[in-house]
Amino acid sequence: MSGPELSEIVFLYVTAPNSETAARIARPLVEEKLVACVNIHAEMRSVYEWEGQVEIGLETPMLVKTTHAAAGAARDRIIALHPYDEPCVVALPVAETGSSRSFLDWIKQATSA
Repeated sequence: MSGPELSEIVFLYVTAPNSETAARIARPLVEEKLVACVNIHAEMRSVYEWEGQVEIGLETPMLVKTTHAAAGAARDRIIALHPYDEPCVVALPVAETGSSRSFLDWIKQATSA
């Protein structure tokens, strides 16, 4: 059995220290047409190990909608704009099955790359 057919669309999952930083990262991504849209979610609590210590802190998750072709450039721009030493930027492929074709087409149209 084969897996679902993947679309040309990629969602990037990103975390930021707060919503203001998330907005500062999101705006140039959209203006530069590297992404079609960025959803900035409510603050969440993160528990992780960093430099040998367990940390508990608040972060703001972002869901960045882009194309496979633009994902690398969007990732690089996010990293350049991000204040963290090691920002979370993870690409999540989108399956065509179950997705709105017109929405996927809009992401492609809105992203210049």
